[in-house]
Amino acid sequence: MTLTTPLFAAIESVLASLQPNTVSEERKQTLQPLVAYIQNKIETDQAVRLNFICTHNSRRSHLSQVWAQAIANHLKFKNVYTYSGGTEATALFPMAAATLKSSGFQIKTISEGTNPVYSIKYAPNEAPIIGFSKKYDDSFNPESEFAAIMTCSQADGACPFIAGAEKRIPITFEDPKAFDNTPQQAEKYKERSLQIATELLYVFASIKA
Repeated sequence: MTLTTPLFAAIESVLASLQPNTVSEERKQTLQPLVAYIQNKIETDQAVRLNFICTHNSRRSHLSQVWAQAIANHLKFKNVYTYSGGTEATALFPMAAATLKSSGFQIKTISEGTNPVYSIKYAPNEAPIIGFSKKYDDSFNPESEFAAIMTCSQADGACPFIAGAEKRIPITFEDPKAFDNTPQQAEKYKERSLQIATELLYVFASIKA
């Protein structure tokens, strides 16, 4: 571990409110392979590359990528790099971006179009995450020496083989898309985002330096 700059105060506040001790034993078992993967990389002083993969790279995979990068920084882990991708490219869904913004991330649209590109900043002195929908093997993502974390069962079933992945880890989340265009939309996106943040906080807090 090494010293890093603090996150934006609003994000720090959200993380302080989370309760990773509430993660169920069943979910802990699901998360354990990711804990073990990161632990091994830290112990052998290797870079930790995590590619979160979902079908459309529009919601859960982005939420996971962004929270994982912020939490790694928050807990002062160095050489952690997070990515996301899909089995196909669509667009980062606006409500997913809005949900991150409501948790304190600073989000700017770099380019418009059918697949907008966003700058997602989590700390004053850290480079922003570049968020846009892409296939998991897009040139923007690593070619090798990474863990493929399958965040939805559809992608997990559709991709029996992820080229270049050292480890394939299914950690699936319910899709908030089910609540699009309903009165519960914002609430359910926030609920899913905070679940992802809580479980990833549990993962990184379990790593022994």
